[in-house]
Amino acid sequence: METKPMKILVIEDDINDCNNFIDCIKKRDDIELVAITDSDIDGLKYVKTKHPEGIVLDLELNNSKNGNTDSLEFLSNLKKLNLNYQPIVIVTTHVNSKRTYDILHRNGVDLILYKDHPSYSCNNVLNKFIYLRENSSSVVTKSIEEELKSEEDEISDYISNELELIGINPKLKGRQYIHDGILFLIQNEKSNISVIQYLTKIHKKPANTITNGIQNAIIHAWRVTPIEDLTKYYTARINYETGIPTPMELIYYYADKIKKLI
Repeated sequence: METKPMKILVIEDDINDCNNFIDCIKKRDDIELVAITDSDIDGLKYVKTKHPEGIVLDLELNNSKNGNTDSLEFLSNLKKLNLNYQPIVIVTTHVNSKRTYDILHRNGVDLILYKDHPSYSCNNVLNKFIYLRENSSSVVTKSIEEELKSEEDEISDYISNELELIGINPKLKGRQYIHDGILFLIQNEKSNISVIQYLTKIHKKPANTITNGIQNAIIHAWRVTPIEDLTKYYTARINYETGIPTPMELIYYYADKIKKLI
């Protein structure tokens, strides 16, 4: 029996990507484009009326005219629709972070494709839909996450070693915020999301809680770590009035330093 074309909804704010999807789908007989929009809000409306089998979801919708700047809210609202079927969701993104990817998967995303990867293309995205339609997604997801985890673990080790040298140890509450902020900057140079925006999203804490946690960890380190160690391992200039770096000064310093090490 002949298989019907797979109905796809595209939520994407990059006009070039939109045109590429349109051109690719025109050349295929296994994919049908039911709608394309730059708005996660309009995307939900299309899900209810068009019933797409697959959804291309851009994580960063910074150019959306009437939607949110990221698509996380779309995922939670998609669950609230209580559909009688489960659409396949592929997220496309410039963000390269396993922690972010874990959050997306917990919210029902089947696959995340990194836009800056050399093999990324609209046609490749569409091929993944067909594959996921016909096969279990677990094998694909696992291989991608294992590759990311190996790279991220290496960077994480560098970060941990550098923070230990200046006395910011795992017992300090702000240590994880600092670690994740540095990791984010290293992995996502092109992102329009600020470090604090990212940290508040993944840790689900207010911005002032994040900032205070980082500041307290810095104050503790500069209070207990020998000055010769601090001047040896933290070589950036420090405001003479405060005697310590600000949260962003410290995070950006180590992001730049570790990028040179790896």
